[in-house]
Amino acid sequence: MQELMTPTKTKMLSPALIVKAKQRLSEIIDPTPLMYNHNLSHKFDCHVWLKREDLQVVRSYKIRGAYNRMSHLTEAEREKGVICSSAGNHAQGVALSCFKLGIRGKIFMPITTPRQKVDKVKMFGKEQVEVFLIGDTYDDAYEAAQEEMEKSGSVFIHPFDDEAIIAGQGTVGMEILRDAKQTIDYIFMGIGGGGLAAGVGSYIKQLSPETKIIGVEPAGAPAMKLSLEKKKIITLAEIDKFVDGAAVRKVGQIPFNICQEVVEDVILVPEGKVCSTILQLYNEEAIVVEPAGALSISCLDFYKEEIKGKHIVCVVSGSNNDITRTEEIKERSLLYEGLKHYFLVNFPQRAGALREFLENVLGPNDDITRFEYIKKNNRENAPALIGIELASRKDYKSLIERMDTFTVQYQVVNDDPTLFNLFV
Repeated sequence: MQELMTPTKTKMLSPALIVKAKQRLSEIIDPTPLMYNHNLSHKFDCHVWLKREDLQVVRSYKIRGAYNRMSHLTEAEREKGVICSSAGNHAQGVALSCFKLGIRGKIFMPITTPRQKVDKVKMFGKEQVEVFLIGDTYDDAYEAAQEEMEKSGSVFIHPFDDEAIIAGQGTVGMEILRDAKQTIDYIFMGIGGGGLAAGVGSYIKQLSPETKIIGVEPAGAPAMKLSLEKKKIITLAEIDKFVDGAAVRKVGQIPFNICQEVVEDVILVPEGKVCSTILQLYNEEAIVVEPAGALSISCLDFYKEEIKGKHIVCVVSGSNNDITRTEEIKERSLLYEGLKHYFLVNFPQRAGALREFLENVLGPNDDITRFEYIKKNNRENAPALIGIELASRKDYKSLIERMDTFTVQYQVVNDDPTLFNLFV
């Protein structure tokens, strides 16, 4: 182990740093449970444990890194206060740390951050924090926070590119090894900026080198996967912000260096699949997770052959989900599962055309969930947008066959990203 920890041999953090972080964190948090999940174990013919970071006091693992980092501040630094940028969970960790340590904090978050997360930041930080909503992405908030740091001289608490932050997140791995009764073959966890994977990987790979660390990213924000493939940090021009806790355009330099050593693979999961997992966990397990928290479980379908008969851990990283996003989550899930389809339909300009469509085209289990004419005026000369929900993916083929048989003039909106973004 000593050789592995030599700087010339590895960039992983020393397990001793993570042990010290664990001691500091005992002042503010309790360990989260490692829970065996019978449904997932049966479904994938393996043994699945869930590391329930969604049960943290701030409903995510981020408190670990934030509190560990802020515990290192000198008295002079505490007097100047702290600044952070975050899509939500890191901000909550910093806010609670500010309150517990009596440190003033300014927190910058994207305007797109779910309201539930913004409110939680204010609740945890109370009078110790100010919240500023800036830009559309985490990176926009980060730039604004950097400008404020230059003006005020306050200490910036980075969400992932900091050794003390990474050491704090690494305590998740420490608890996993402590609680596991068997050797863990795989640990799956979401990757945003890379702090969690770097911290857990540093501890696990030095104490249980046979355990494979698998990172999971949303398909719309593959910053770590591309960076590892190119062997250099890649900045994404555009990202899908839906999985807000893991959607970054650029990963951290320190996490990247460590992940090059500790991460065996990075799986990309479509955002729609993440939504299906969120609904599944709620309906079958009564577990509420945010999109980033569902990543580690969402990827199991893409790794089902490798994990058969194995002992695996999925880190459920957070549960800060906004109830107002429920309809969007349902919609994205239905689209991914092939159960929701949109069409532009040109009806013949005669009475009874719509009734014939309903009688001849719709199947017995099909349901129209949306119907509107594209133009408010002169409707008879414009197509109608129709949303149809199916009971089964296989019903789509027969639906199309019936439209062709009855010579319906239609265009599939799902297949055209431009049309889909314009009308749906």
